[in-house]
Amino acid sequence: MRAKDTPAPVRAPVATASGMPPVVDPNNLYSEIGAAHLSPAVRGDLERVYVPNLRSNDVSVIDPNTMKVVDRFKVGISPQHVIPSWDLRTLWVANNAERQDTGSLTPIDPSTGKPGKQVDVDDPYNMYFTPDGKSAIVVAEARRRLDFRDPHTMAMQYKIDVPNCGGINHAEFSIDGKYALFTCEFDGAIAKIDLVNRSVLGYLKLSMPATRVREGFDPRNPGASEICTRKKGMPQDVRISPDGKRFYVADMMADGVHIVDGTSFTKVGFIPSGPGTHGLYPSRDGKYLYITNRGTHKIHGKRKGPGSVDVLEFASEKIVAHWAIPNGGSPDMGNVSADGKSLWLAGRFDDVVYRIDTKSGDVRSVKVGGEPHGLTVWPQPGRYSLGHTGNLR
Repeated sequence: MRAKDTPAPVRAPVATASGMPPVVDPNNLYSEIGAAHLSPAVRGDLERVYVPNLRSNDVSVIDPNTMKVVDRFKVGISPQHVIPSWDLRTLWVANNAERQDTGSLTPIDPSTGKPGKQVDVDDPYNMYFTPDGKSAIVVAEARRRLDFRDPHTMAMQYKIDVPNCGGINHAEFSIDGKYALFTCEFDGAIAKIDLVNRSVLGYLKLSMPATRVREGFDPRNPGASEICTRKKGMPQDVRISPDGKRFYVADMMADGVHIVDGTSFTKVGFIPSGPGTHGLYPSRDGKYLYITNRGTHKIHGKRKGPGSVDVLEFASEKIVAHWAIPNGGSPDMGNVSADGKSLWLAGRFDDVVYRIDTKSGDVRSVKVGGEPHGLTVWPQPGRYSLGHTGNLR
């Protein structure tokens, strides 16, 4: 790796997909999510944290300044994520109605914090947006399918079947917007999707490490490591490096982050983290990646497990800080505050939300509904949203 004090090499402009906004800094595609880059589109929006509660079928709304729940409203069945639209004007609650055929999307007006009329949509576990903003991508997990829909009306445009991607759920886009990687949670793999030609380019099985963390153990304690006998991982969130060359894939069975070269579509490394590695969120300056560890390998874990957050430095690909949740917890999905000073995460199995100081690692919590999942913090800096809980560029 290059030394920290060596200037980044000058790179040619990125030839992006048609209609995609230009990449301002090819060395740091996160350059436009800094605290000073709030879009005029979000001016006047309420400062809120929107928390989908999977088990209680509602959304808790937190005022981050008072650390109080100031509203709570019902949505569809099994709300999974709150997703900012490409144009930053709507927050969509993805209600995938697990094991039922009554999936829906609930719009929230971020200027009022109030929900609108829900839209019936088949199996919306998660949702993303094409880099040109012309389509919403509804991730129909149970159908092994990506549904491309009108980003405002949600009318179907076309679909891409991804038959060998069981548990398709989280995604990240290439720096040029021409392809995306989607994780296949139940197949221990990732799929590469050609967004230009609307096709599946291939699948990559992610190999497991030699060791992982024992169930219920703090990874820093003696005896926490065990031989990994599991043959298949369970990949979750995925994020791209600032220069667009590598993808980082969280794996809750491998207890760490796989490193994948996007161009060659090969695994090139692995970074151990903690038990149940799950969510990935870049810092506002694009220098660090916050890695959440849910504290368990189980899909339905116990309260007060050894949950934690690790901080990865992009430049060195080293873990530079480890923040344990005091008295145990289950940090899952979330995002960083607009000023970058706080990391907000759902405490999945503890029915709370954590606010973590990104300098000290100090943790405060707020009680919310049943089984909080993919919360979003609003507003966030950036020009447009690629979806999930706020993948802005």
